[in-house]
Amino acid sequence: MINADLIIKNAIIITLNSKFDIIENGSIVIKDTDIIAIGKTEDIEKQFVAHKKICADNKIVMPGLVNTHNHLSMTMFRGLADDIELQAWLNKYMFPAEAKFVTEETVKLGAEIAMVEMLHAGTTTFNDMYYYEEQVAEVAKKIGMRGIVAESFIDFPVPNSATPDVTEKHTRYLYEKYKNDPLITVGVAVHAPYTCSEELLKRGAKLAEQLDINYHIHIAETKWEYDLIKKKHNLTPVEYLDKLGVLNENVVSAHSVWLDDQDIDIYARRKVGVAHNPECNMKLASGVAPIPKMIDKQIKVGLGTDGAASNNNLNMFAEMQVMALIHKLWNKNTTVIPARTALRIATLGSAEVLRLDKKIGSLETGKKADIIMLDISKANTIPIYDYYSAIVYAFNAAHVTDVIINGQEVMRNDIILNIDEKDIKNKMNDLARKISTAIKIVSSQ
Repeated sequence: MINADLIIKNAIIITLNSKFDIIENGSIVIKDTDIIAIGKTEDIEKQFVAHKKICADNKIVMPGLVNTHNHLSMTMFRGLADDIELQAWLNKYMFPAEAKFVTEETVKLGAEIAMVEMLHAGTTTFNDMYYYEEQVAEVAKKIGMRGIVAESFIDFPVPNSATPDVTEKHTRYLYEKYKNDPLITVGVAVHAPYTCSEELLKRGAKLAEQLDINYHIHIAETKWEYDLIKKKHNLTPVEYLDKLGVLNENVVSAHSVWLDDQDIDIYARRKVGVAHNPECNMKLASGVAPIPKMIDKQIKVGLGTDGAASNNNLNMFAEMQVMALIHKLWNKNTTVIPARTALRIATLGSAEVLRLDKKIGSLETGKKADIIMLDISKANTIPIYDYYSAIVYAFNAAHVTDVIINGQEVMRNDIILNIDEKDIKNKMNDLARKISTAIKIVSSQ
């Protein structure tokens, strides 16, 4: 018998491997951080023994969801200014609120509440772009989440960085600190073509290339941005960035809504990855990204929630469902982005965009044990004729019972093990009261 640390047995295993194998009455064997075997329970029990076993009767076991675009600590501004046009939202509310309230302490608190929300909704990996990212990384390590953290390059002073020189210094410091970390990866975040000069866009790309890390950027999110870049440079945002030489396979392009066929061809040629954020794009009336065309061109597509100030949730199950539905409506085609494709985009597809697909995104021998368990006994998921359809169209965050990341239990029976949820919720409510007295709240009334 082969010794292991943990065996999850009697599960319905949705592997998301290249064959889309589904194993009923299956078991997963975990040693240290890795999956070392996966198969039928009766076969696994003949070969492996572990000091701990989890019985997964009435549960689906699948890869953790991978959120490709976040501003995690913006949970502190959730609902602060809704139903407002994007530029007004940014310039009149978000940027001033950030200047006044974003500190190391509030970023830590915002990251804590964000990670609690994400874990309860089955997300095991995030890709963050914000400020004081060392605080975000340390919260992730404490809780046990996997994440990419990136300090935001932008052309004006931000809470923890007066100049891009300071931002680069922060980025290099984070890279050295976490370059061998099992959970934390560091990226470069350049905010957008309309908030960053040509020099800064190229500087960020050079740094990302030098360190061989991801280049995270908002691209073509709104018609306003598209028109601005077109007027200024006589190029689309994608053409402009391609002319600058910053587009390649390490780029994580958030949104990518306003793309024409030539832009899509550039993405395909440069092997750019796209972080699709359908709920945010709907709420801010930004538009619908041409995701089916990107898929047809074999462009890497992943799913993200954006920040809680513009979504207003970090629920990847909701995001999956919206993605599958909006493209059917927009394309007037019920076969566009079927459930299996939607689930793959939220797991392995997202891992591909973040260049982590060798480690995570599917349940396979040799990959990291990033696993979530879903309760199939709730009324709204009975009966199940097709597992992919059920997960995308019927399941929600309330079905997530257990989360394992890097081989370690992070949430058990809906209780996160390494953080006091009640305490951080109370602290966030206290902070919100301070913010609400200082910033005029805009409502739809």
